[in-house]
Amino acid sequence: QAHLVESGGGLVEFGGSLNLSCAALQFILDFKEYNTRWYRQAPGKEREMVAQIVKFGGGRTEYADFVKGRFTISRDNDKRMVYLQMNNLTPEDTAVYYCKVSTIWGRGTQVTVSS
Repeated sequence: QAHLVESGGGLVEFGGSLNLSCAALQFILDFKEYNTRWYRQAPGKEREMVAQIVKFGGGRTEYADFVKGRFTISRDNDKRMVYLQMNNLTPEDTAVYYCKVSTIWGRGTQVTVSS
């Protein structure tokens, strides 16, 4: 059955960068037919959307205000991979980051930014 596997999280210093990856396995449809999103959830907070690529949107992307200009979402349709390039990280970006394709969630990858 379809599932997602995230990777690329870790510990990084203030101002550093990380590139998260999400492998979408056993999805049936053309990958462009799915909304692909990254969310995050910090301790004690609700899960929030970080970025998305809109299905059938010609690759149109949308970002939460708190990551605009720092994070970039991208997708490789042939490889069925979703990426999140995160630059200029701050401790406020510390969270578990989740990939979501259509209605399927990954298990998340921890990102910790030290001050």
